[in-house]
Amino acid sequence: MINRLKEYRIILASRSLRRRELIKCLDIPFEIAEDFDSDESYPPDMPPDDVAGFLAGKKSDACPRKLGEKEILVTADTMVKCGNELIGKPENSRDAKEMLGKLSGRRHEVITGVCMRTLGQRKTFSVSSHVFFADLPPEDIEYYVENYSPLDKAGAYGIQEWIGYTGIERIEGSHYNVMGLPVSRLWKELKSLTV
Repeated sequence: MINRLKEYRIILASRSLRRRELIKCLDIPFEIAEDFDSDESYPPDMPPDDVAGFLAGKKSDACPRKLGEKEILVTADTMVKCGNELIGKPENSRDAKEMLGKLSGRRHEVITGVCMRTLGQRKTFSVSSHVFFADLPPEDIEYYVENYSPLDKAGAYGIQEWIGYTGIERIEGSHYNVMGLPVSRLWKELKSLTV
């Protein structure tokens, strides 16, 4: 199967360094699409569990890359759901601190939507993981926001950064999904797309 996948070229359309690192681990040829902007709005009445997949699809549609034979465009979007509230990326440090305050001592859900598109096919799926945060003292939140990069991350944190090591008590589901790309499911879906 891996030899068949190596006949294809994966085009990852993402600014996320974490997604680039994760897809590289699949040992199949890939390249990064040129940078582009995508509208990240969604219908206000859309079920929260559908938003990440919807936004991944919008990114795919917005990508200016023209696909050739045996090329697969991959786009992704990650959202955090705490209770019934969807949490995206913070706008500034104050916003990041408020988000982390909401997540402190609670379970939340990380949902990553992925869209795969070829010349003739399109498939979108979402994967959910549950993350359990310990109580985060205000000084820990302050330290993390001031010393790391929460502004480019849904929920204002990276599991692979200091707050993940010190504040996350456990995870139910894919660790890599929380990082921004459910690579095990992606591998499975890529195989089905290339049969």
